[in-house]
Amino acid sequence: MFPRSAVPREQLFYSYGPYPPLPVSQTYNYNHQRPPGVNNFFVPGPQRFPTYEWKFRPLPTPVHPPYTPTMTNGRKRQNVEYSPHVVKRQRLESPSHPLIASPIPRTPPPHRPDRAVAGSSRSSFADSDRSYPSPPAHIQPQVAAVPECANSLQIYAKDKLSCQMVELFEECQQQDSDLARKELCRTRLQKDIQSVFGVARLYLTGSSMNGLGCRSSDADMCLVIKGNKKPDPIHVLSVLQRLFKSLPYVERTHLIRAKVPILRFKEKGSDLEFDLNINNTVGIRNTFLLRSYAYADLRIRPMILVVKKWARHNRINDASKGTLSSYTLVLMVLHYLQTLKEPVLPSLQRDYPDYFYPFMDIDMVPEGPKHIPPYRSRNESSLGELLLGFLKYYATDFRWDRQVISVREAKALPKNNSQTWRNKFICVEEPFERNNVARAVHEKMKFDAIKAEFAESYRILQDRKDLNSILPVRTIINKESSRR
Repeated sequence: MFPRSAVPREQLFYSYGPYPPLPVSQTYNYNHQRPPGVNNFFVPGPQRFPTYEWKFRPLPTPVHPPYTPTMTNGRKRQNVEYSPHVVKRQRLESPSHPLIASPIPRTPPPHRPDRAVAGSSRSSFADSDRSYPSPPAHIQPQVAAVPECANSLQIYAKDKLSCQMVELFEECQQQDSDLARKELCRTRLQKDIQSVFGVARLYLTGSSMNGLGCRSSDADMCLVIKGNKKPDPIHVLSVLQRLFKSLPYVERTHLIRAKVPILRFKEKGSDLEFDLNINNTVGIRNTFLLRSYAYADLRIRPMILVVKKWARHNRINDASKGTLSSYTLVLMVLHYLQTLKEPVLPSLQRDYPDYFYPFMDIDMVPEGPKHIPPYRSRNESSLGELLLGFLKYYATDFRWDRQVISVREAKALPKNNSQTWRNKFICVEEPFERNNVARAVHEKMKFDAIKAEFAESYRILQDRKDLNSILPVRTIINKESSRR
């Protein structure tokens, strides 16, 4: 699975000893005890997101990380005929961190021919699973190495707009204490759930784990129940709802019978809300994909947090009301950053396919990203310039009626006439399942409102260069502070 001609580990990773386990954790642990100055942005404010470490039995074979592929940063936006590649054996990737030196090049992974059918993600996955057997789980567990970053976020914040974005990010980003609180609740829940479902394992997913959460973010959970017989999600959630009503630390349980059924509940005596699903393991996979992108460049997390706050303030960030989900917004930001003339981001799935193999055992998913070498973009745009470019791209450049947003391919792909994309106002490809994550936007009135908001916000921000002109920064900061 990994090339033999790997660079010696010390050239790509900066290890500073094993992490002490969190006492309450049964499935994975978080380290909150880092040496000073490590794993942060080197700007005033809290440290970067802690390491996510799942425990499982170590395997004897040592593994060395691969060379970094040469990135082509000078390309223009590309449109190719939409025909998603068959799911490749995917090399797992991890949060990449900028370094002083450029990555060491290696030969890119071989290209595999198309076999999948556009618009039929699940059937094509089944076919590709037969064609490409799952890679054996021979990844040596190790502490995720986090190199010290010589770059400061301040080098991208030399104008008023960029400084406002940094301020909003620093004040609103999720803290270690917020994550530890969610993890404590997860640990207690897993113990109680296993009294009913003995082999079940409970995982935190979503923005709580991918580095893109804020202090007021709710927590997503996935309960994985393995067995020969596929469990009925509604039945399992109904059993859990009865169980949770007897727990002293849970309140306000509500079963939501959506396409992916969830059990929504709150931690008693707080504003912390949880959404729990059953066996929706793609959420675990895309958590680590997004986490890898989130840490690939210092500008990613501030950029995404500001965009989500902007969309929420302007009422275009609520899939239950026919607008954009937060996940869709994140993919839209990543796509824009991938398709610039000087890209801020590569396509990690394309460049390291084995690290994101969609049928890899769930317990192995966090391991692959630890082996991704750092990526350094030649794009030196400020945060403000990137925000303006993002709004302009979707206001004037992107062809909503003809194009599919694909983070997997780092391109805008022309729509085909398949059921997945036909008659859809907005098309955003889910990187693993290949379906449309923007399907909630099914009314023309809502679609027009979304386009109008991009256009109006771009016009205002281009003129004033002040984040407060499109977003009440201080009000949002105060609201975040009052939530926890």
